Amino acid sequence: MTVTTNTAVPVGAPPPAPRATAPERPRKRLLGQQAIPYLLLLPATLAVLVMLGYPVLSVVLTSFRQLDLGELVQGEVVWKGLDNYREILSDPNFWVITGRTLVFTAACVASTVLGGLGVALLMRHASRGVRLVLQLSLVFAWAMPLLSATTVFQWMFDQNYGILNKTLVQLGFHQFAGFSWFSTGLSTMAVIVILIAWQGIPFVAFTLYAGIVGVPADLYEAAGLDGASSWQTFRAVTWTALRPLVNVVTFLSLLWDFKVFAQVWAIRQGGPDGGSTTLPVLQFLKGIATSHFGVAAAVSVIMIVLLVAVTWQNLRLMLRSEGVD
Repeated sequence: MTVTTNTAVPVGAPPPAPRATAPERPRKRLLGQQAIPYLLLLPATLAVLVMLGYPVLSVVLTSFRQLDLGELVQGEVVWKGLDNYREILSDPNFWVITGRTLVFTAACVASTVLGGLGVALLMRHASRGVRLVLQLSLVFAWAMPLLSATTVFQWMFDQNYGILNKTLVQLGFHQFAGFSWFSTGLSTMAVIVILIAWQGIPFVAFTLYAGIVGVPADLYEAAGLDGASSWQTFRAVTWTALRPLVNVVTFLSLLWDFKVFAQVWAIRQGGPDGGSTTLPVLQFLKGIATSHFGVAAAVSVIMIVLLVAVTWQNLRLMLRSEGVD
């Protein structure tokens, strides 16, 4: 026998009280809390837009003007449209300089990152005394002014008095007696690449060494217990920990080396016969040397576009390694 319970509410009876729920937070309060981080970032964002956005906009507008010395002195505004870009892009020498700049940048970045990685690994395995001497040497190299270091390298590679040629001759390479390292554009660029790498390795080495020190020792012990070789340990443990840092220093080296000017100009002013001229040097020659500031601004805009194109893939890899889609 089944017993049925009548749950009907009698007519005229008050409705059942609703269940107690947690009080809802005011919507305005939630929106206010979400807006606090953006409000805190607003002053810095405005400062960056004013300090960086205005110069970029000024360069872009100047690239569409005829701004030679006469217009600059008289304050005239003469618009040329895309004529400055046509003048640059139709010059065959511009494409030679662009290709040279890209190869030069790639050589500098590769030399700096690989050299810094090697020095960082050396500091990890060296004794305390050797590591201290190496770190002090890196600090001194890093702190040396650009033009002072460039002058030292010019003397080192000097044709008659350079220590490099004398050392090579003493080692039996007599063909380097009186050899001129600055007689061709290729050898001049090779010297500049060595100079740029020498100046950039300290930053990369210290950054990667900090990443190596942060790797837990348990991981190396586990790799040793598994019978991993030195190369396998480096690939599975060290490289896995350093990959995000390597992406960062590569990205920064791309930004710095692409626009190197002082060292290239101080070595041979883009010579011999323009063989070491890069895009920053071309920008200087068009702007300051010949007072064609509109054309120089067009070169600057093209450099920005090339730099964004070159660094875009590296930036995507950085974001992917950080788990950002």
